[in-house]
Amino acid sequence: MAYTTINKSSENFNTKLYTGNGGTQSLTGVGFQPDFTWVKGRSVAEHNNLYDAVRGVTKPIYTNLTYGEGSASDSLTAFNSDGFSIGANAYINTNSATFASWNWKANGAGSSNTDGSITSTVSANTTAGFSIVKFTGTGANATVGHGLGSVPKFIFGKNASVGTSAWPVYSSVLGGTKYLNINTNSGEGTFSGYWNNTNPTSSLISIGSHGDVNGVGDNMIYYCFAEKTGYSKFGSYTGNGNADGTFVYTGFKPAFVMIKNTTNGNNWFISDNKRVPFNLADDSLFPNSNSAEMTTQPTNYGLDILSNGMKMRTSGSHTANNNNSSSNTYIYMAFAEAPLVGSNNVPCTAR
Repeated sequence: MAYTTINKSSENFNTKLYTGNGGTQSLTGVGFQPDFTWVKGRSVAEHNNLYDAVRGVTKPIYTNLTYGEGSASDSLTAFNSDGFSIGANAYINTNSATFASWNWKANGAGSSNTDGSITSTVSANTTAGFSIVKFTGTGANATVGHGLGSVPKFIFGKNASVGTSAWPVYSSVLGGTKYLNINTNSGEGTFSGYWNNTNPTSSLISIGSHGDVNGVGDNMIYYCFAEKTGYSKFGSYTGNGNADGTFVYTGFKPAFVMIKNTTNGNNWFISDNKRVPFNLADDSLFPNSNSAEMTTQPTNYGLDILSNGMKMRTSGSHTANNNNSSSNTYIYMAFAEAPLVGSNNVPCTAR
């Protein structure tokens, strides 16, 4: 098997924590110029703000809302060589409040891709398996090029023109006949109007006719992820309802994990290695909610981050919104703190 060479995970994904100042500031220490930045308030209840280099700066979209693309000149104002600059917008820069930002590297503003029946603008980092895809919807079943050169395992996106559209999610675990919505806590659904009952290929995403994924004349934006050995993992596990919970092998020490119960109505939640750099990792942020960071909740979202994966440390029923309900299925996406491929092939120790 040929492995992608990623010697430093932090050159492709990194979490940056910061404190708001209510004015302007340039944030450094990301380690690269990001093309996709996701900001969430920790100490304050603020929306999940997503920015990307293809749509351009000052244009947030919010995973916990159905709103279309915003226009905020005082929000994220620039992607810089080692981070990004922000203005006084309270969603991402409330004075003295704490924030988390998750940053991915793509390939700048993107270029034209004619692989699909709809021409798209694609910014692709094929080494790390991440691309940003923008196109104008047609309202008819279609295909769109994603530029990864390998099959995406996870896709989510938004009709950026419409203020009433959901955030459809494709997961290779569920396949093209099913979907989730990142803006809700609902379990999986079955619907051909999103992914046209078709799994993506190494070059194409298949989309249906629904306005959430392909609105007529609307600006559509997708974020696409392919799996790279030792750097990223997209999979599933079954909960056991025990504090000695399910172990999930990723092949690396995770720096970022997003988990969702597909069986029942539980929150999406995110854990990372910067907000809680030790076990038990029990501080969670929620893509489908503007809630502030949930802290010291081991009975709900606790997990141990290990050198080669993660182990759930929760028990109880799914109504508690935990990550380990007995017999429930969960999907996850994880990115490495340090890869086990390339020149950095020594496993990280557990925290």
